[in-house]
Amino acid sequence: MPKVNIDLLKRLCETPGIPGREERVRALIQSEVAGLFDEIRTDAMGNLICTRKATKVEKKGKGNDNGLGRATRVLFLCHMDEIGFYVKGIDDQGFIRLNAAGGFDTRNLFSRRVLVCTDGGDLPGVMNPGGRPVHIASEEDKKKIPEVKEFFVDLGMKPDKVRKNVKIGDYVVMNEPAMQMGDKFVSKAMDNRVACWIGIESVRAIVEKKAAHACDLTVVFTVQEEVGLRGAHTASFGVEPDIAIGIDVTLACDTPGVPTDEMITKHGSGCGLHIMDSSFIADYRLINELEAVAKKNKIPAQRTILARGGQDGAAGQQARTGARAAGIVVGTRYIHTVTEMVDLVDLAAARDLLAAWAPTVK
Repeated sequence: MPKVNIDLLKRLCETPGIPGREERVRALIQSEVAGLFDEIRTDAMGNLICTRKATKVEKKGKGNDNGLGRATRVLFLCHMDEIGFYVKGIDDQGFIRLNAAGGFDTRNLFSRRVLVCTDGGDLPGVMNPGGRPVHIASEEDKKKIPEVKEFFVDLGMKPDKVRKNVKIGDYVVMNEPAMQMGDKFVSKAMDNRVACWIGIESVRAIVEKKAAHACDLTVVFTVQEEVGLRGAHTASFGVEPDIAIGIDVTLACDTPGVPTDEMITKHGSGCGLHIMDSSFIADYRLINELEAVAKKNKIPAQRTILARGGQDGAAGQQARTGARAAGIVVGTRYIHTVTEMVDLVDLAAARDLLAAWAPTVK
């Protein structure tokens, strides 16, 4: 098995951070990247923007050999947020009502342990939909799939104590431990702490190998991707990249009940070279270039297309006058559940490919 920093991945996945409330994830990343970048700043939206300046110059006039009079700007986009909920109300019995922040399949929400994240600390609770329990439910009741608005959180407290501790605008995340299982790693929030891990570890690999690079490399840990690529749009506009790489998870439907032609990716076959989804179509030359680097360095990789869905690479591609863009993705089973699963071979491949490719950019 490849060497993988499991401790960092576990800490990233278990740290709460939904769209608009990524500050705890950002603080963890900021402490982790100390010494890896020349400039680190947080913008008004909360994106963490980390830049490593070119370490070699191939002169053509006043700048690097890219015809632009400056170093080529490469942007890695890694979103920090996980899907979750905001507290929208507390009823007379002290049950907390929820507003979703991100896309949920409610079939996966039954009987979940959660954390209600408040200014005073994290409160453990359980989440269930309203309605009759199994012993008194009719057959019709059992067939019903509830909507998000029917779910509530029970803190096991009296109503006045709930109101004292919880307010509208506090947020809720799933409360499940991350763990390694054989060659896999399983957790909630792999979407997209996987990318945060790759963004950190690929640059760490470049630094540790003392690999010179002619490009200015910026890694942005973005906010609010799960509700519309919002942080990536503003950050990309500011960076004005020449090349943008959206780093994310994608589907791995190599499981029972899914036809082979809908598999998207297969676990253990390497990182994904993401060609298109609903939000963007990658630059084919860039895909070919990444694939060539993968082959040269014996890094496993597979091409991927996703029929629906989007990712931050689209925002990088469309910033200002536009950029060449592609995606590097890691196939993930059971996405948007508490059992999101990646193969460690695929995770390491994404890290290794970006660490090998960035020093080749001119």
